[in-house]
Amino acid sequence: MRLQFSLPVLLLALGLARDAAAQSYDLLLKGGHVIDPRNQIDAVRDVAISGGKIVAVAPRLDASAALKTVDVTGLYVCPGIIDIHAHLYAGTGERGSYAGDNSVYPDGFTFRVGVTTAVDAGGAGWRNFEDFKQRVIDRSKTRVLAFLNIVGNGMRGGTLEQDLADMEARPTAEMVLRHKGLIVGIKTAHYAGPEWAPVERSVEAGTIAGVPVMVDFGSNRPERPIGELLTVKLRPGDIYTHVYSGLRNELLETGKLNPALWEGRKRSVIFDVGHGGGSFAWRIAVPAIREKFLPDSISTDLHIGSMNSGMKDMLNVMSKFLAMGLSLNEVILRSTWNPAREIKHEELGHLSPGAPADVSVLRLEKGNFGFTDMYGARLRGNRKLVAELTLRDGKVVYDLNCITRPDWDTLPPNYRQTGDARWDAVSPRRN
Repeated sequence: MRLQFSLPVLLLALGLARDAAAQSYDLLLKGGHVIDPRNQIDAVRDVAISGGKIVAVAPRLDASAALKTVDVTGLYVCPGIIDIHAHLYAGTGERGSYAGDNSVYPDGFTFRVGVTTAVDAGGAGWRNFEDFKQRVIDRSKTRVLAFLNIVGNGMRGGTLEQDLADMEARPTAEMVLRHKGLIVGIKTAHYAGPEWAPVERSVEAGTIAGVPVMVDFGSNRPERPIGELLTVKLRPGDIYTHVYSGLRNELLETGKLNPALWEGRKRSVIFDVGHGGGSFAWRIAVPAIREKFLPDSISTDLHIGSMNSGMKDMLNVMSKFLAMGLSLNEVILRSTWNPAREIKHEELGHLSPGAPADVSVLRLEKGNFGFTDMYGARLRGNRKLVAELTLRDGKVVYDLNCITRPDWDTLPPNYRQTGDARWDAVSPRRN
């Protein structure tokens, strides 16, 4: 049988095919200054996204090939920011607990500051991780990962966190292996006793499961000095957080950095900021930075006691390091690619073709700004980062000034949704 088509039908079919072929990108970010330390890009580039993945980064990409093009001229386009120290096990109703009311739900605190991946720092142990997963991880738009507390009951405060009998390497490691990748490491924190058992059992669990240990070293005890921790107890790739707290002899009375930190760095121990409400002081951080002891990763230690104090949010902490003299590239490195490597998620933290399209579009504001430490002391700065646009898996999840949106008076009188589910997770139009 011979099929016949009219010329208009053929032309329409050809046109539709041409348009479909032309729209090879779901979203194109055009004209922004890309900072991608992993790929050594620090230049104006276009970034194309399709199917939730980065597909191209180049000086000039064809806007006609994109379903949606966004002009980001004058802005910085960076990999999605990764915060490896936050407290996110909210919703249990337990007072005074980081497996409860001290924690926050992630989505209200991440996307608006360019964070696309956040790691809970030990709120749950092996006994309650499944509850944390169901309660928070599975319900969040933010990519939530976790350090598993060596305490089986997690970070519930008081005597529970001091219970050596509940610090068991084997069940902790088994839970990590059950959720490998989702659980990225072991956390030991807040221990006040003289024993090394919390650290040793954490390292044992980490060795069994093949993951790093993050250490909040707890009370400063002469029986377990920081030097022994950094030069003997921890392995390469283990993480010492709260590095600029000054609470555990990080800085000597001479004003010089404790040599143990340099020795730890030689052994490839990782040093993380973990700002928090009580773990960052200018009198420690500024001398350390002057000695060129920069952190490996910048993180918040986000919780209800830090979010409205000196810490505030991830971009505020990053801006503090700009104020101490780090370059923007150095700050972005320590907020993207470095933490991705530390938690062994090297698919994240960069804008390589094929990578998840987690993207932070930032504005670098210039003016007179003030930043405080845990004691309320101020450091003045003249640069501050603000998130303009955040993408998670290639979709808009935050748009401060609506740069992805059309002006209302250019739309039909009966307009409804203006987005498209292929690039928009805020108000998509479902086709």
